[in-house]
Amino acid sequence: MTHEQRLEDEYAKVSVLQAKREAREKVIDSLHREAMMWMDRFAFTLNGSQELPRLLPKAKAMADVYLAPEEVHGLLNYCQHMIDLMAHIIRSH
Repeated sequence: MTHEQRLEDEYAKVSVLQAKREAREKVIDSLHREAMMWMDRFAFTLNGSQELPRLLPKAKAMADVYLAPEEVHGLLNYCQHMIDLMAHIIRSH
């Protein structure tokens, strides 16, 4: 293999790595934008309804009384987490 061929091979490897990095960055940016969109929507919903934080404990109690499936408990726990997160974000700003 000549010196020129080795340089071409190295250039090709670097180009592939750079393309992979750029593609990964685009995916990360896209996911970040989507996450921010959903956070904005959730914040709008939370800010528009003081009922949600008040109703969630009632929903949890009902899920316990009626022996709801684990998926329901998981969803309610996720909602609580999101309410707590949004409250933290609102307090931080």
